[in-house]
Amino acid sequence: MGELTFSHRFVPGERAQAQPLLLLHGTGGDETDLVPLGRMVAPGAPLLSPRGKVLENGMPRFFRRLAEGVFDEADVRARAHELADFIEAARAHYGIATPVALGYSNGANIAAAVMLLRPDALAGGILLRAMTPLANPPAEQGLADKRVLIVSGVRDPIAPSANAARLKAMLEAAGAQVGHKVVPSGHELSQGDVTLAQQWLQAPAAVS
Repeated sequence: MGELTFSHRFVPGERAQAQPLLLLHGTGGDETDLVPLGRMVAPGAPLLSPRGKVLENGMPRFFRRLAEGVFDEADVRARAHELADFIEAARAHYGIATPVALGYSNGANIAAAVMLLRPDALAGGILLRAMTPLANPPAEQGLADKRVLIVSGVRDPIAPSANAARLKAMLEAAGAQVGHKVVPSGHELSQGDVTLAQQWLQAPAAVS
């Protein structure tokens, strides 16, 4: 059994059949950041929320970047495998099912990388303000029958919807069923994100 190598917060579920959520914060967040969002999106679900190990000017992230929108892909790959190992260890430790990732910005990007590199680690993903994390992902169809929701902001200067559309195509090439929605927002989150995530979890086909 692996070790719990990330600082994290775990909130036990109140509903026995609720799908666990893996909460992955954006740059400068921590393990408490997305807990309120997780509770809104999936009331009563188990919540597992790790803190990114990389510091950028003192701000936690899940992987290094070379500049705004330019990722250190070797680090992306290493950190994705490290996070997947943590998920496996946390599942065993807390006795939870395979979680769905709920990631924002940098957290959405590492969730996408985990799905592409370690497809068994996650049951699906809600990726808010996501970008393509890898230029050359594996060619395997490892995400067959897994669902993903990508939500972009129409005025987002950091994670443009065109980049998210490339991520959609990349995940679909790996076999996933991917919905891509654009909300009237910038890089910040909005009520529209909450509503879409709730609908997707309750009836994935409705927003696919």
